[in-house]
Amino acid sequence: MQVEIMIAGFGGQGVLFAGQLLAYAAMNKDYHVTWYPSYGPEMRGGTANCTVIIADEEIGAPVVGYPQVIMVMNRPSLDKYEGIVKPGGFLIVNTSIIDRAVERKDIQVINVPANQIAEKIGDKRMTNMVMLGALLANLPLLSNEEIAAELRTHLPQRHQNLIGANIQALEEGARFQQEPA
Repeated sequence: MQVEIMIAGFGGQGVLFAGQLLAYAAMNKDYHVTWYPSYGPEMRGGTANCTVIIADEEIGAPVVGYPQVIMVMNRPSLDKYEGIVKPGGFLIVNTSIIDRAVERKDIQVINVPANQIAEKIGDKRMTNMVMLGALLANLPLLSNEEIAAELRTHLPQRHQNLIGANIQALEEGARFQQEPA
């Protein structure tokens, strides 16, 4: 088993942190893992993405041409990466700020109004966790509880007060997937 996940968006959306949480949780389950970040020089507003590979045997390379799962947080990421999702894979789309429909018909599209859900929780910074919760609901490789454990360990001390909101955002993202449309 090998699962390739790309997370893409603007800097400041928590793209790299979401990928790190996946990587840490997978390592704690004794999977082989790579986390490969890519970002522009801007602190916020520039492009950012990361690729996480989770496997039950050694991983040959951290670079992936056609990931099975791509989570896009903004329109430029959808425009850039929609075409490389592996046929039959998942594309998770933040419909709060992406104003166009996915064109491909050979992939599963998961539309999540992540910004709106995060704002209902009370903090728009939780958008990445809402999206991650939706991803985990559709790819049961790791659980929300395993990600929550990594939040407790890896969230910087200055943000420890946000652990509860992050966990709630994970749960809301997963719950959104379980509700009928």
